[in-house]
Amino acid sequence: MEKHCYSIRYVWEIPVRVTHWINVIAIVTLATTGYFIGNPQSLALSPESFIMGWVRFVHFMAAYVFTISVLARLYWSLVGNKYAGWRNYFPWISATGRQRMADTLRYYLFLSKKVPHVVGHNPMALVAYSVLMVLFLLMILSGFALYAQYAPGSFLQRVTSPLFLLFSNQTVRLGHHFIMWLIIGFVIQHIYTCWLMDVKERGGIFSSIFSGYKTVEDDE
Repeated sequence: MEKHCYSIRYVWEIPVRVTHWINVIAIVTLATTGYFIGNPQSLALSPESFIMGWVRFVHFMAAYVFTISVLARLYWSLVGNKYAGWRNYFPWISATGRQRMADTLRYYLFLSKKVPHVVGHNPMALVAYSVLMVLFLLMILSGFALYAQYAPGSFLQRVTSPLFLLFSNQTVRLGHHFIMWLIIGFVIQHIYTCWLMDVKERGGIFSSIFSGYKTVEDDE
Protein backbone atom coordinates (compact mmCIF):
# COMPACT_ATOMS: atom_id res chain seq x y z
CA MET A 1 0.00 0.00 0.00
CA GLU A 2 1.31 3.41 -1.00
CA LYS A 3 1.95 5.65 1.99
CA HIS A 4 1.65 9.41 1.95
CA CYS A 5 3.26 11.85 4.36
CA TYR A 6 1.55 15.14 5.07
CA SER A 7 2.57 18.33 6.81
CA ILE A 8 0.91 21.63 7.68
CA ARG A 9 2.32 24.72 5.98
CA TYR A 10 1.59 28.40 6.31
CA VAL A 11 0.61 29.36 2.78
CA TRP A 12 -1.73 32.37 2.68
CA GLU A 13 -0.42 35.40 4.52
CA ILE A 14 -2.72 37.86 6.28
CA PRO A 15 -2.81 40.45 3.42
CA VAL A 16 -3.82 37.70 0.97
CA ARG A 17 -6.65 36.53 3.21
CA VAL A 18 -7.83 40.02 4.10
CA THR A 19 -7.95 41.24 0.49
CA HIS A 20 -9.70 38.03 -0.54
CA TRP A 21 -12.58 38.58 1.88
CA ILE A 22 -12.75 42.31 1.20
CA ASN A 23 -13.08 41.46 -2.49
CA VAL A 24 -15.83 38.94 -1.71
CA ILE A 25 -17.88 41.51 0.22
CA ALA A 26 -17.18 44.25 -2.33
CA ILE A 27 -18.12 42.07 -5.32
CA VAL A 28 -21.41 41.01 -3.72
CA THR A 29 -22.19 44.65 -2.87
CA LEU A 30 -21.16 45.96 -6.29
CA ALA A 31 -23.04 43.27 -8.20
CA THR A 32 -26.22 43.78 -6.18
CA THR A 33 -26.23 47.57 -6.32
CA GLY A 34 -25.00 47.56 -9.92
CA TYR A 35 -27.93 45.38 -10.95
CA PHE A 36 -30.40 47.85 -9.43
CA ILE A 37 -28.58 50.80 -10.99
CA GLY A 38 -28.99 49.12 -14.38
CA ASN A 39 -32.58 48.08 -13.64
CA PRO A 40 -34.00 50.70 -11.25
CA GLN A 41 -37.59 49.80 -12.10
CA SER A 42 -37.08 46.44 -10.39
CA LEU A 43 -37.26 48.25 -7.04
CA ALA A 44 -40.78 49.54 -7.82
CA LEU A 45 -39.94 52.93 -6.34
CA SER A 46 -42.25 55.82 -5.75
CA PRO A 47 -41.34 59.15 -7.39
CA GLU A 48 -40.46 60.60 -3.96
CA SER A 49 -38.09 57.78 -3.02
CA PHE A 50 -34.38 58.46 -2.66
CA ILE A 51 -33.45 54.79 -2.46
CA MET A 52 -31.57 54.91 -5.78
CA GLY A 53 -29.44 57.71 -4.37
CA TRP A 54 -28.38 55.44 -1.52
CA VAL A 55 -27.89 52.52 -3.91
CA ARG A 56 -25.52 54.60 -6.01
CA PHE A 57 -23.72 55.88 -2.89
CA VAL A 58 -23.15 52.33 -1.59
CA HIS A 59 -22.01 51.26 -5.07
CA PHE A 60 -19.45 54.05 -5.27
CA MET A 61 -18.14 53.45 -1.75
CA ALA A 62 -17.79 49.72 -2.44
CA ALA A 63 -15.95 50.59 -5.67
CA TYR A 64 -13.36 52.62 -3.74
CA VAL A 65 -12.87 49.82 -1.21
CA PHE A 66 -12.59 47.25 -4.01
CA THR A 67 -10.02 49.34 -5.87
CA ILE A 68 -7.85 49.76 -2.79
CA SER A 69 -8.07 46.02 -2.07
CA VAL A 70 -7.09 45.06 -5.64
CA LEU A 71 -4.15 47.47 -5.62
CA ALA A 72 -3.06 46.14 -2.23
CA ARG A 73 -3.15 42.57 -3.58
CA LEU A 74 -1.08 43.60 -6.60
CA TYR A 75 1.45 45.20 -4.26
CA TRP A 76 1.59 42.07 -2.12
CA SER A 77 2.34 39.99 -5.21
CA LEU A 78 5.65 41.89 -5.28
CA VAL A 79 6.59 41.62 -1.60
CA GLY A 80 4.67 38.59 -0.29
CA ASN A 81 5.81 35.00 0.07
CA LYS A 82 6.39 32.67 -2.88
CA TYR A 83 2.76 31.50 -2.94
CA ALA A 84 1.51 35.06 -3.44
CA GLY A 85 4.23 36.15 -5.90
CA TRP A 86 3.31 37.46 -9.33
CA ARG A 87 5.51 34.89 -11.11
CA ASN A 88 3.11 32.14 -10.05
CA TYR A 89 0.42 33.66 -12.24
CA PHE A 90 2.35 32.88 -15.42
CA PRO A 91 2.90 29.11 -15.15
CA TRP A 92 3.18 28.67 -18.92
CA ILE A 93 6.55 30.41 -19.10
CA SER A 94 8.40 27.32 -17.83
CA ALA A 95 8.39 23.70 -18.99
CA THR A 96 7.50 22.51 -15.49
CA GLY A 97 4.61 24.94 -15.30
CA ARG A 98 3.27 23.85 -18.67
CA GLN A 99 3.47 20.20 -17.65
CA ARG A 100 1.60 20.90 -14.42
CA MET A 101 -1.00 22.85 -16.36
CA ALA A 102 -1.52 19.89 -18.68
CA ASP A 103 -1.78 17.46 -15.74
CA THR A 104 -4.32 19.64 -13.97
CA LEU A 105 -6.35 20.16 -17.15
CA ARG A 106 -6.50 16.42 -17.76
CA TYR A 107 -7.81 15.93 -14.24
CA TYR A 108 -10.44 18.65 -14.66
CA LEU A 109 -11.56 17.06 -17.95
CA PHE A 110 -11.86 13.61 -16.30
CA LEU A 111 -9.06 12.26 -18.51
CA SER A 112 -6.92 11.40 -15.50
CA LYS A 113 -7.72 10.21 -11.99
CA LYS A 114 -4.46 11.45 -10.52
CA VAL A 115 -5.06 14.41 -8.22
CA PRO A 116 -2.49 17.18 -8.89
CA HIS A 117 -1.21 18.04 -5.40
CA VAL A 118 0.23 21.54 -5.01
CA VAL A 119 1.03 23.73 -2.03
CA GLY A 120 -0.37 27.00 -3.36
CA HIS A 121 -2.75 27.38 -6.27
CA ASN A 122 -2.65 24.82 -9.06
CA PRO A 123 -1.52 26.14 -12.47
CA MET A 124 -4.98 26.20 -14.07
CA ALA A 125 -6.34 28.18 -11.13
CA LEU A 126 -3.46 30.64 -11.49
CA VAL A 127 -4.30 31.19 -15.16
CA ALA A 128 -7.93 31.82 -14.18
CA TYR A 129 -6.83 34.28 -11.48
CA SER A 130 -4.64 36.12 -13.98
CA VAL A 131 -7.65 36.59 -16.26
CA LEU A 132 -9.75 37.58 -13.26
CA MET A 133 -7.27 40.28 -12.28
CA VAL A 134 -7.48 41.72 -15.80
CA LEU A 135 -11.28 41.74 -15.48
CA PHE A 136 -10.96 43.49 -12.11
CA LEU A 137 -8.78 46.22 -13.62
CA LEU A 138 -11.13 46.67 -16.59
CA MET A 139 -14.06 46.86 -14.21
CA ILE A 140 -12.30 49.52 -12.13
CA LEU A 141 -11.28 51.56 -15.18
CA SER A 142 -14.71 51.46 -16.84
CA GLY A 143 -16.49 52.10 -13.57
CA PHE A 144 -14.48 55.18 -12.66
CA ALA A 145 -14.71 56.44 -16.26
CA LEU A 146 -18.51 56.33 -16.03
CA TYR A 147 -18.43 57.82 -12.54
CA ALA A 148 -16.17 60.69 -13.64
CA GLN A 149 -18.68 61.88 -16.26
CA TYR A 150 -20.66 63.45 -13.42
CA ALA A 151 -17.69 65.70 -12.62
CA PRO A 152 -16.59 67.30 -15.92
CA GLY A 153 -13.12 68.81 -15.75
CA SER A 154 -12.12 66.84 -12.66
CA PHE A 155 -8.81 65.00 -12.40
CA LEU A 156 -10.58 61.65 -12.62
CA GLN A 157 -12.47 62.75 -15.72
CA ARG A 158 -9.28 63.91 -17.43
CA VAL A 159 -7.51 60.62 -16.63
CA THR A 160 -10.33 58.37 -17.88
CA SER A 161 -11.57 60.49 -20.80
CA PRO A 162 -9.28 58.78 -23.38
CA LEU A 163 -11.42 55.67 -22.94
CA PHE A 164 -14.32 57.50 -24.58
CA LEU A 165 -12.16 58.30 -27.59
CA LEU A 166 -12.19 54.57 -28.31
CA PHE A 167 -15.65 53.60 -27.11
CA SER A 168 -19.00 55.30 -26.72
CA ASN A 169 -20.56 55.87 -23.32
CA GLN A 170 -23.08 53.10 -23.91
CA THR A 171 -20.39 50.65 -25.02
CA VAL A 172 -18.39 51.29 -21.85
CA ARG A 173 -21.54 50.88 -19.76
CA LEU A 174 -22.45 47.65 -21.55
CA GLY A 175 -18.90 46.33 -21.12
CA HIS A 176 -18.97 47.20 -17.43
CA HIS A 177 -22.24 45.28 -17.06
CA PHE A 178 -20.97 42.31 -19.09
CA ILE A 179 -17.79 41.99 -17.01
CA MET A 180 -19.98 41.81 -13.91
CA TRP A 181 -21.60 38.64 -15.26
CA LEU A 182 -18.20 37.19 -16.16
CA ILE A 183 -17.04 37.74 -12.58
CA ILE A 184 -20.23 36.16 -11.22
CA GLY A 185 -19.57 33.16 -13.48
CA PHE A 186 -16.03 32.92 -12.13
CA VAL A 187 -17.30 33.02 -8.54
CA ILE A 188 -19.59 30.04 -9.22
CA GLN A 189 -16.75 28.10 -10.85
CA HIS A 190 -14.34 29.13 -8.08
CA ILE A 191 -16.55 27.79 -5.30
CA TYR A 192 -17.09 24.51 -7.16
CA THR A 193 -13.43 23.85 -7.94
CA CYS A 194 -12.34 24.77 -4.40
CA TRP A 195 -14.90 22.32 -3.03
CA LEU A 196 -13.75 19.65 -5.53
CA MET A 197 -10.06 20.01 -4.73
CA ASP A 198 -10.76 20.25 -0.99
CA VAL A 199 -12.49 16.87 -1.15
CA LYS A 200 -9.89 15.26 -3.40
CA GLU A 201 -6.71 16.76 -1.96
CA ARG A 202 -7.93 16.83 1.64
CA GLY A 203 -5.71 19.83 2.12
CA GLY A 204 -8.21 22.16 3.76
CA ILE A 205 -8.55 24.68 0.94
CA PHE A 206 -11.69 26.24 2.38
CA SER A 207 -10.30 26.54 5.90
CA SER A 208 -6.94 27.82 4.61
CA ILE A 209 -8.44 31.08 3.42
CA PHE A 210 -9.40 31.73 7.06
CA SER A 211 -6.35 30.32 8.86
CA GLY A 212 -3.65 30.58 6.19
CA TYR A 213 -2.57 26.95 6.75
CA LYS A 214 -2.90 24.02 4.35
CA THR A 215 -2.26 20.31 4.78
CA VAL A 216 0.01 19.33 1.94
CA GLU A 217 1.53 16.09 0.71
CA ASP A 218 5.29 16.03 1.18
CA ASP A 219 7.57 15.05 -1.63
CA GLU A 220 9.15 11.65 -1.32
